[in-house]
Amino acid sequence: MLPKVAIVGRPNVGKSTLFNRIIGERLSITDDQPGVTRDRIYAKSSWLNKEFSIIDTGGIELGDAPFLTEIKAQAEIAMEEADVIVFVVDCRSGLTDDDNYIAKLLYKTNKPVLLAVNKVDDQKFKDNIYEFYSLGFGDPIPVSSSHGIGTGNLLDAIIEHFPTRIDTVKDESIKFCLIGRPNVGKSSLTNTLLNDNRVIVSPISGTTRDTIDTRFKSNGKEYVVVDTAGLRKRGKIYENVEKYSVIRSVDAIGRSDVVVLVLDASTGMIEQDLHVGQYVQEYKKPCIIVVNKWDLVEKDSKTMQKWTDDIRANYKFLDFAPIVFLSAKENKRVHTLFPAIEQAYNAYHRRIQTSVLNDVINDATAMFPPSEFNGGKIKFYYVSQVGTEPPTFALFVNEPKYLHFSYQRYLENQIRKNFDFFATPIKLEFRKRD
Repeated sequence: MLPKVAIVGRPNVGKSTLFNRIIGERLSITDDQPGVTRDRIYAKSSWLNKEFSIIDTGGIELGDAPFLTEIKAQAEIAMEEADVIVFVVDCRSGLTDDDNYIAKLLYKTNKPVLLAVNKVDDQKFKDNIYEFYSLGFGDPIPVSSSHGIGTGNLLDAIIEHFPTRIDTVKDESIKFCLIGRPNVGKSSLTNTLLNDNRVIVSPISGTTRDTIDTRFKSNGKEYVVVDTAGLRKRGKIYENVEKYSVIRSVDAIGRSDVVVLVLDASTGMIEQDLHVGQYVQEYKKPCIIVVNKWDLVEKDSKTMQKWTDDIRANYKFLDFAPIVFLSAKENKRVHTLFPAIEQAYNAYHRRIQTSVLNDVINDATAMFPPSEFNGGKIKFYYVSQVGTEPPTFALFVNEPKYLHFSYQRYLENQIRKNFDFFATPIKLEFRKRD
């Protein structure tokens, strides 16, 4: 699992701007008004070849009693999920009661806390940095998230505090998670797989608020199923408790071997389903698409094909994912899920012999030679598998810019066809030969 970094602080201190700066994209909405709802609160990033997950949380502040629960929920994100916490304060407004309140919450975490003093681009406020020593988190790190000042120093400090990896006994079980928008039947499917009422099942949307891991055996093989809270469309995550649930669900994707994306056949596909699928794409995990509640659909000879066509049209980025039709409630066709999960797991970890791999690429380029693109024609010298999880291949060429995306797609399809990379994404890296 990747180390996790949580950004916390009171509203309007520049947390989202810092988040966007670190990941190199504008994914969190930023606004001068405090409390703006962000359309995404997590992402993956890297610094000095070290990858990590980063969480952008809502602002924590003192207020009327009804809001204290939400404040606590925000603090729990940092306390329970993060390996490193970045506490952002505002150089211009100076130390506030809210800052002191958050500091008291963070003292209890026993996690490394880095104090980032933001908005130092204006020299007249720079001396305000020294008053933040009183918070007790060591030397403040001056940054300007809007201008990028000091973010390299902050990232250096972050990666220094990542936990040291400890080699453990390898768990041979296959871990898969069930994800999907609320009320598509994830908990019902979990209970059917376990033959037990392990998870609360309710017609009320959003019953599951946390992830639940359960170890079990089927046909002599050991599995761990992770039932997750329903994922809503980015930009529709308003409640702090629901933000916490999304972080847990995304974390489940990151630590699973296979992701089972559950759709609801009784309602058809909606926009929310597409956004859920994007989480799978981002983490490059094997995926099986399950169309649940198949018993509630009026069917004819063309119904299954129509669903398949719709899924392929909408999930073009998951075209490698097989589609399984079942009814968790009626326990129909559920048995088809286990072979698909096992096959996906094996493909995700598959290694291909270098000589055989080069034979396939040589045959593919001879059968369908590349055309000229960007002022030249690409030439392939050698290919080698450089990683698994997902299977990753380095192709050494004369000039990567001569590669058209359609030819890359062609080579990917040839590798899939010859080596049965069932249900898993594969990654092609084109490198210029020295």
